[in-house]
Amino acid sequence: MDYLITEGYPSAAEKFAAEANIQPKADLSCINERVQIRESIHRGDLQAAIELINELNPELLDTDKKLHFSLLRLQLVELIRQSFTSSDPGLVGKAIEFAQNNLAPYAPLDAQFKVDLERAMALLIVPKESWTQAATSGSSSQPTTSVQNDFGALAELVDPSLRRKVAKDVNEAILQSQDQRREANIRYLVRARAWAEQLAREKKIELPENLPLGLDGEETPSRSQNGHNGDTEMTENGSEATGADAEITRYTNLPS
Repeated sequence: MDYLITEGYPSAAEKFAAEANIQPKADLSCINERVQIRESIHRGDLQAAIELINELNPELLDTDKKLHFSLLRLQLVELIRQSFTSSDPGLVGKAIEFAQNNLAPYAPLDAQFKVDLERAMALLIVPKESWTQAATSGSSSQPTTSVQNDFGALAELVDPSLRRKVAKDVNEAILQSQDQRREANIRYLVRARAWAEQLAREKKIELPENLPLGLDGEETPSRSQNGHNGDTEMTENGSEATGADAEITRYTNLPS
């Protein structure tokens, strides 16, 4: 439930709450605003996304310069993309004007802003044929070899993953501005599990090659050998841990 609310899936969260017979802690209707922003970014409509963000929190982009710049740079990339995939010859000039008016003022603020702006502007010299090829492979999760060859170090700017990254950053910033966690608990749990496993291996503690997550209902070898039934496990201080908490406890209570 926490993951569905934090990541912005209100319909799934509502169905989950109904099936599990639980009451969501958050107002599911409030998630729709973040969903609209995310969908606008995913389809490349950055102007609509920025307007929605300003309606939701007028101060967010003013205080978070890095986030605002990333949105504007992505908007510039989309304008350049349109200029090469459209028959309107005036779109190139509009993209350049947009960069001058909206992104150039950021360049003196941070050296990285200047570098990122220059890389985005370099897309203007990419041949139109390369943009056509990128458009045909835009639905793939990774840039194709031909796109990587045509765009070189700029390939990441035209890859759909950039939209997803910016949308994720925006979602986290909105949550933080609303005094909520930036990430769902399960993400912290996964990182904690990976850290505990790495620490155990560094201490030369014998572990299975692959540690199951315990989501398939099967008993793990380590637990069956120790006589556990897979449901609960006692921690070092005598308290009871369940599920994933027990998994973390197993590998975080390590000998020095």
